[in-house]
Amino acid sequence: MNVSANTPIYSITPFTLLDYPHQSACILWFAGCNMRCLYCYNPEIVLGKGKLSFQHALDFLQTRKNLLDAVVLSGGECLLHKKSIEFIATVKKMGFLVKIDTNGSQPKVLQTLIDEQTIDYVALDFKAMPNTFEKITQSNLFDTFEQSLEFLLSHSVPFEVRTTIHSDLISKEDLTAMVHYLEQKGYQGQYYIQYFVNEAPTLEKMGYSQRELDSESLSTATIKIVIRN
Repeated sequence: MNVSANTPIYSITPFTLLDYPHQSACILWFAGCNMRCLYCYNPEIVLGKGKLSFQHALDFLQTRKNLLDAVVLSGGECLLHKKSIEFIATVKKMGFLVKIDTNGSQPKVLQTLIDEQTIDYVALDFKAMPNTFEKITQSNLFDTFEQSLEFLLSHSVPFEVRTTIHSDLISKEDLTAMVHYLEQKGYQGQYYIQYFVNEAPTLEKMGYSQRELDSESLSTATIKIVIRN
C-alpha cells in the first residue's frame, strides 16, 4: 500500500451528480489500497502515491461551501489513512454530507465514524463470496468485509451494496449465491450491479466480459437487482 502520511489524496473530481444519490458532490480519490482487484479501473490510484494533502483538500472544500451538497471519499480505500477519522470529522463540520466508498476492510474505522455521526451514506463493495474472494481481490479480507456489512445492517446510516461483474470471474450462479448471502444477513432493498467496462485500463489485463444478466430473474422478494451500466 502506498498511503503517504503527508499527501494521502491522489486527485479531486470537483463536481459530480452521479456519485451521491440526489446530491451534488465532489470526489476525493485516496491513494493506496489493501486489495488488488483484477478488474480495478484505478490502477494509478491503487498503485500510485498521493499528490495532495488533507489541507489542500480542505482548502478546496472551503471554496465549495454552499455550492456543493456533499463530499465523496473514494479510492483506492479511503479509510486506510490513520488520520481519516479526524479528516472526515472536519469535513462534516464544514456542513457537507459525507459519503464513503469502501471495500469494507476497516470495520473498526467504520464503527467509529458511525458512532461519531460523521458520515451520511456508505457504498459497500461486495467483491465475491469466500470461495472466489481471494482470487478476485488478491487478499484474505472477506471476514472484515462481513464485519462491516453486519455493522451497517445493525445501524441506521443509509448504505448500498454494489458488485462489479466480470463474466470470467463471477458467474450467474455466483451472483445468485451472493444475493442469497445478503438475504440471510438481512439486507433488503437495492443491490447494484456494475458491469465490467471492456477495453478499460485495469490492474490486470482482462478478457472480454459478457453482459447477459437478467436483473428480474436474479431479484428476490426483498432484494432488487439494479444494473447501473
